[in-house]
Amino acid sequence: MKKVIMMLALGLWLTSCGGNEGSNSSADSSASASSTESSGANPDYDPKRGTGKFTDVVVSPTLDKALAEKGKATSDVKCSSCHKLTDEKLVGPGWKGVTSRHSPAWILNFMTNTDEMINKDPAAQAQLEICLVRMPNQNLSDDEAKSLYEFMRQNDGVK
Repeated sequence: MKKVIMMLALGLWLTSCGGNEGSNSSADSSASASSTESSGANPDYDPKRGTGKFTDVVVSPTLDKALAEKGKATSDVKCSSCHKLTDEKLVGPGWKGVTSRHSPAWILNFMTNTDEMINKDPAAQAQLEICLVRMPNQNLSDDEAKSLYEFMRQNDGVK
């Protein structure tokens, strides 16, 4: 009798936790998962800009030194305990070359919308797998984020 109850409970549990409605084949669910991963769950999601309020960020070809100085001050307080200015990983990744690896909108969205970016963005998730520590939300204002970005550009050699 215990075996029958256990089998019924297991069957009930398996059917209630399915999640792939209308498909009994694991091959179907694998194909569905692959297509979702390649196309993204949200067709409006743009991996070049990430997710957040920044979309089309126009960046001057020359550095705004005053803005970069503000960014350095913010970095000293909120960022430097986890990020180095070289390519060396501390707690988080080093900042060297970050402005050539990611678009301005992606970087600004990551700084101001950290949790959602880590949850949705494949590049942020890949970095999390390397660093093993979620970046805490620093509650940066848009102006602080823009000044940090300018400081990152200065660190990457923009004159």
